[in-house]
Amino acid sequence: MRKIRIDTEYIKLDQFLKLASIVSSGGEAKQFLFYHDIFVNGEKEARRGRKLRHLDEIKIDNETYVIEQAGVET
Repeated sequence: MRKIRIDTEYIKLDQFLKLASIVSSGGEAKQFLFYHDIFVNGEKEARRGRKLRHLDEIKIDNETYVIEQAGVET
């Protein structure tokens, strides 16, 4: 499980893909979402603008990521 740290209240799914170095651009994120199954907290997600918040769990293929907001206790 990889932890992805953010400094804001939320991050959009396409921004997350870039931050996690899964894609390098917004256009690439759109294609990635089309061809891969992505699950947020166990539910399939395909919206680029989906807001990800503290402790949200994102599963892509066999990799799991968790959002951690800076300054928030877990």
